Amino acid sequence: MNSTVKEELAAQLKGKDFLALIDYTAEELEYLIQYAIELKRKQKAGEPHAVLAGKTLGMIFEKSSTRTRVSFEVGMYQLGGQALFLSKNDLQLGRGETVWDTAQTLSRYLDGIMIRTYEHRKVIDLARGATVPVINGLTDHAHPCQVMADYQTVLEKKGRLKGIKVAYIGDGNNMVHSLMMGASKLGMDFAIASPEGYDADKEVIRQSKENAAETGGSLLVTRDPREAVENADIIYTDVWASMGQEAEQQEREIAFKNFQVNEALVKYAKQDYLFMHCLPAHRGEEVSEGVIDGGHSIIFDQAENRLHAQKAIMAATMI
Repeated sequence: MNSTVKEELAAQLKGKDFLALIDYTAEELEYLIQYAIELKRKQKAGEPHAVLAGKTLGMIFEKSSTRTRVSFEVGMYQLGGQALFLSKNDLQLGRGETVWDTAQTLSRYLDGIMIRTYEHRKVIDLARGATVPVINGLTDHAHPCQVMADYQTVLEKKGRLKGIKVAYIGDGNNMVHSLMMGASKLGMDFAIASPEGYDADKEVIRQSKENAAETGGSLLVTRDPREAVENADIIYTDVWASMGQEAEQQEREIAFKNFQVNEALVKYAKQDYLFMHCLPAHRGEEVSEGVIDGGHSIIFDQAENRLHAQKAIMAATMI
């Protein structure tokens, strides 16, 4: 990517919301991943990179988190700015103030807003009302920041993204939507195996198939975990019951009993496969201890890259 293209992409991203990967071109996603790798290099080398000096990020949390809060807060500090933690109890939003009024008001104080919440509609409405960039820290529909860190990690480990096969085993949830969309934009092969009744969103599948046809990637949707994992470079899974679905735990354990990532299943992948999980994980449930704690697991490299990927997103959009 030459300097002229980088400058053009930097101009395109300035002030842009980061809500879902469908809103970004392959070139923009590649730029952000490379920017994250560069910021990571600078951080490891102790090189100053305070590109957001004097800037402030407001972080709205309606869903609690370990990795999201710490990585955004530390990331803003390393970029020279400041992050403000705003729980639902800290805002009038929790007492009935409209999303529009909250967005308009916060935009007068802040240079960017990150929100981690339930309804994706709330993130969209917040972005419509805000005059500063809004970053989706997670919704029930999408988790784009996690996927940017994931594909940064894959690139670092495998040396490429195009042609890499990612097999996801489990619930067709927000992680799948972002992983699938990102893979289809980047020319990757993506396979998902989910039990009946727990499929990914049909519209996301349709859009991803269209993207894959243009980028040379592929998309496989199946009920058979073995078929999905066949010759996979990456095996990915998530908890069976996400936050807010705790009441469905027993029901989901029955539905997903044949969808555990374990030593028997990973034999169908490539010998040098890598295991990924967005965390937190339930060992012995969606994944066996031998796999998640084994030599093929890169879960903590993923977790670390949340910091660097999100720094790139913030630096690109809030500068």
